[in-house]
Amino acid sequence: MSLNIIVLAKQVPDTRNVGKDAMKEDGTINRAALPAIFNPEDLNALEQALRLKDANPGSTITLLTMGLPRASEIIREAIYRGADTGIVLTDRSLGGADTLATSYSLAQAVKKFGKFDIILGGRQAIDGDTAQVGPQIAEKLGLPQVTYAEEILDLKDGKVTVKRRLESGVETVVAPLPCVITVNGSAADCRPRNAKRLQKYKYAVSPSEKEKLSDELKAIVESRPYLNLQEWSAAYVDADPEQIGLPGSPTKVKAIENVVFTAKESRTIENNDAELENLVKELIANHTIG
Repeated sequence: MSLNIIVLAKQVPDTRNVGKDAMKEDGTINRAALPAIFNPEDLNALEQALRLKDANPGSTITLLTMGLPRASEIIREAIYRGADTGIVLTDRSLGGADTLATSYSLAQAVKKFGKFDIILGGRQAIDGDTAQVGPQIAEKLGLPQVTYAEEILDLKDGKVTVKRRLESGVETVVAPLPCVITVNGSAADCRPRNAKRLQKYKYAVSPSEKEKLSDELKAIVESRPYLNLQEWSAAYVDADPEQIGLPGSPTKVKAIENVVFTAKESRTIENNDAELENLVKELIANHTIG
């Protein structure tokens, strides 16, 4: 059977390079000041989508992302690896959204998308680590959901079988389609770029990017419809202005800081029972443990 697959992905700041300019005065992330990357667990989700596409000829994968116009960079990255197309949900009014407003906006975009069979996304984004957006989207769409997915084992007869990786072990569940699945970082890594696809789609652009192209490149894009990525606005997906961006975000970030742990002192103990027993007693006495 052919599938219409949506992969939710996010272009995130590289949290390995957080500096003093990482946060604006209003408590939102200054994304322009940080290098941007494809959220790692969303790549794990993309790989699961690509495996479904491989096993079900005729299937299509659409990457849906919300962010600045430059977020189309991760759509191209997904296409190079095997996705078919993508949509950037971008609008100034969407800026500063917390998980509640983000999930509402993306749910509205999914509704606008129309018929689909399965939604896949990473468990969480490295710029927030909340793991809330995927489940919230499922709730807003009234869909069953599977979280902590490590592998999609089977999909047939309108049902998907998923292996979940939990702290306490492994669980196998079956869910009806359509559904939302969020994927762990323990899932298989995403396959690398395909050289032929990179050459074919290297000029794929969103409308915002197209405006900045030379006349020669514009002519190339206009002559090849598959190179045109989509940009959707908040109004296009019929989003309520009070439920998006800062107005729809009850969560406020007071401050962020880069914390580096350093050892103030160290001690070497001998490898014998008496030394170890004395150390444990000391740690209990000063309430480090116990």
